[in-house]
Amino acid sequence: MPEQGTNSLRPAARRGRGAVSNETGRYEKQTRQFVEDGWDSLDELPRLRTEVTIERPRKIITRNASPDISFDRSINPYRGCEHGCAYCFARPTHAYMGLSPGLDFETRLFAKPDAAKLLEKELAAPGYEVRPIAIGTNTDPYQPVERQYRIMRDVLEVLAAANHPVGIVTKSALVLRDLDILAPMAEKGLVKVGLSVTSLDHKLSRMMEPRASTPAKRLEAISGLSEAGIPVSIMTAPIVPAINDNEIERLLEAGAAAGATSAGYVLLRLPLEVAPIFKEWLKENFPDRAEHVLSLMRSMRGGKDYDSAWHERQRGRGPYAWQIGRRFELAAKRLRLNERRYDMRTDLFSPPVPVGGQLALL
Repeated sequence: MPEQGTNSLRPAARRGRGAVSNETGRYEKQTRQFVEDGWDSLDELPRLRTEVTIERPRKIITRNASPDISFDRSINPYRGCEHGCAYCFARPTHAYMGLSPGLDFETRLFAKPDAAKLLEKELAAPGYEVRPIAIGTNTDPYQPVERQYRIMRDVLEVLAAANHPVGIVTKSALVLRDLDILAPMAEKGLVKVGLSVTSLDHKLSRMMEPRASTPAKRLEAISGLSEAGIPVSIMTAPIVPAINDNEIERLLEAGAAAGATSAGYVLLRLPLEVAPIFKEWLKENFPDRAEHVLSLMRSMRGGKDYDSAWHERQRGRGPYAWQIGRRFELAAKRLRLNERRYDMRTDLFSPPVPVGGQLALL
């Protein structure tokens, strides 16, 4: 039940979720305010359920020209993410749908079942220039609803048939389901996968990512991918000062032991509505050090909650950010991570033949 004068839900109603509240999106003309009026009983409050709406977009490949991102195109099979990470930088996108970046983001999802058909059409378009497609950079393609909708698998089947390179980032061991597609693609140099592992502490991981795979399962996924010959990276993202930054070396050690050959990290980012959502989560779960965490974050963001400057938004600046970067680099070097660059092949690409189309004569 909401508490007086806030949009926060009591723990019984949001058990298993990350955000504490459900603030109205920034584009709405009206705001919602929950008020305790005494009519409801705590015993009658239902737990929040995941709702999925079917979305029918016209295109599935999203383009970007960001100078500090290594890819220029991506695919998002879903909007919103059930993993429930309070710090997720994709949360503000739910405001475009007239929904809250808070609890709505992780409970009111959008699935794109036509993704594979749209992708096939876009890859077959005259003049398409092949470059690696990134999947999982916004919302996780292997979040729990993927077990039912299997959109990611359909997309991979199209990419495999066209010999199109793809890079995947996920927090889910469900990626192992698609080894039968990924392994043959890896033999051709068409795929690499990154597993994001934020903590080896099961309790902390559950607090940070309520519905993601456990740390042990993610390390098993790294091992399974590696054994199948798929280049795999461990992503220590995000690094949250005074919460999980003490685990940088141990995370890289665990990833390397499991078979990862490369690694990366991203400093916590708090754009737009993510800042108040993360602050609520922080004060609820770590009231004793919340202000210290925020102070350290601001010391790496020019005194602000967030700085969106190119190249600095991922790493931050200042002494504390420098220390995190050097610790990561030294550990990665010691473990011989990032010694080899995996450039996926683009020369094998063969455009799909559209329905009703003709095969190429040559």
